[in-house]
Amino acid sequence: MALNSVNTNSGALIALQNLQTTNNELATVQSRINTGKKVNSAKDNGAIWAIAQGQRGEISALNGVKDSLDRGASAVDVSLAAGESVSDLLIQLKEKALAATDKSLTTAARSALNEDFKSIRDQITTVVDNAKFNGVNLLDNSTTTNGYKALSNTTGSTIKVAGEDLRLGQTNVTVTATTSIGTSTLATTALGLVNASIDKVSSSLARLGTGAKSLDTHRTFVGKLSDALENGVGNLVDADLAKESARLQSLQTKQQLGVQALSIANSSTSILLGLFR
Repeated sequence: MALNSVNTNSGALIALQNLQTTNNELATVQSRINTGKKVNSAKDNGAIWAIAQGQRGEISALNGVKDSLDRGASAVDVSLAAGESVSDLLIQLKEKALAATDKSLTTAARSALNEDFKSIRDQITTVVDNAKFNGVNLLDNSTTTNGYKALSNTTGSTIKVAGEDLRLGQTNVTVTATTSIGTSTLATTALGLVNASIDKVSSSLARLGTGAKSLDTHRTFVGKLSDALENGVGNLVDADLAKESARLQSLQTKQQLGVQALSIANSSTSILLGLFR
């Protein structure tokens, strides 16, 4: 390098440029270490940032799908629990009705059986009316036609679980609100109604169980899909902190050397003073 001017110090200019480059790289590395991301904004890498943002939107939407599936699964679980209670009550009714078909029963014994029968019969209505979750009841005919529709994907498609009507005197529970076993004839009729109800309620619970399984399976899939998308976004934008740590030490050393080089370049012009002694 020719040293003939105090106005222009090309060595200092080069050293300053290199030091500025090092400082910029050091700032980038420090940002990656602070945020854990190599692409933290569109300025870092516009294309990758846009792709990552699109996938973050998909992940956010999948969270809404999972919430819908969770609500649906809870509603079906409540319905299953209530339906199983109805089935248990019907089994108790069968016991009472069968006992009441005995023509040798005393009036007092038959009356006691009838009172038990009616009490258990009325509990079915109580169970069905209270089989609600978040305002959804799959057993009282309010959702029999349309069922419960849970979101299945981010485009608005749904998974339907049909409701089952377990009210007294309806298709599945043929025992009516006035069925009794006050006489052996009535008991025989009631026994037939109870037997038919047990079979139909079992079929209803099987259908609800299938719906619950469907929701659980899809909920598991959505969870895995969300995790996969999270990993994909991480692969795009996350920084390799081990590598950035090594770069940080390297750049800090370069920064110190750059400061030394700039100091040397700035002091080199003082050599010219020796020419004028």
